[in-house]
Amino acid sequence: MMRVPDKIVTAVRREDREIVVREEDYVAWTKRFSLLDIPVLRGAISFFEMMIIGMQALNFSADMAMQASGEGKDAALDSSSADKSAWKNRLALGLTLAASLGLGIGIFFFLPLYIAEFTGAQRDALRFNLAAGGVRMTLFLLYLWGISHWRDIQRVFQYHGAEHKSIFTLEAGDELTVENARDFGRLHPRCGTSFLLIVVLLSIFVFAIADSAFVMIFGDVQTLLERFATHLCFLPLISGISYELLKFSGKKRNHPLTRILITPGLWLQRITTREPEDDQLEVALVALRHALGESAEVEYSLLP
Repeated sequence: MMRVPDKIVTAVRREDREIVVREEDYVAWTKRFSLLDIPVLRGAISFFEMMIIGMQALNFSADMAMQASGEGKDAALDSSSADKSAWKNRLALGLTLAASLGLGIGIFFFLPLYIAEFTGAQRDALRFNLAAGGVRMTLFLLYLWGISHWRDIQRVFQYHGAEHKSIFTLEAGDELTVENARDFGRLHPRCGTSFLLIVVLLSIFVFAIADSAFVMIFGDVQTLLERFATHLCFLPLISGISYELLKFSGKKRNHPLTRILITPGLWLQRITTREPEDDQLEVALVALRHALGESAEVEYSLLP
């Protein structure tokens, strides 16, 4: 999936080896509404927006796989069936997004707080959040390490690496070919994986400040649920600041301090990306070329 200022292009290789491309006109929410395009706020908005776009891309990929295997063909026989299928897809997307958010918040935010309660450091905001942050980081790394062993996820991570190689080729000004893309690395400083790592690390200090402020205002230590609710309120702020830091690191990637800051994110990408095969690079390059309005090296079908 490739995104440019005015469109989103998703390319999928079906089981019959055909590459299918879907192009959608799309303008980011922060560009549609100027009030949203301010530092920090735009980061929180963009994070939620990209979650939706990512889910839609995965659903499209799954739909193409079903059609290639012979499933879902009857649904395309008439317009009423197609409309019903589209409605079901939107409902499924909404439910999947809600379930993913709920599960993610439960595992990576509530559970670390619950475990940190056993340290007895509730009155020391920094020590408590360092403990909770350590648990959160451990769970996050274990989660990524665990899913990286699933065969289907390994394919996803290979396509992730193919996207990065394609972008590196474009940024280098080279022709967008498999031969050129193959020579570039798969670890990119502006990757969303780095964003998630920044969120985890930054949350330790923001939550510590929030907890200290709570005690100063109300004069008492928070209960577990009060602390959880307070932290949830600060998640948009944390994601917004993390977005700005990632954006800054992309612009100043050659600065020595920036190199130090992005190094942990690059290490993490050794889990979330894998070396792609040439046919995966082809798919990524088709998406990128189409997004840029260029002709591709290989044939592909553009969905109406």
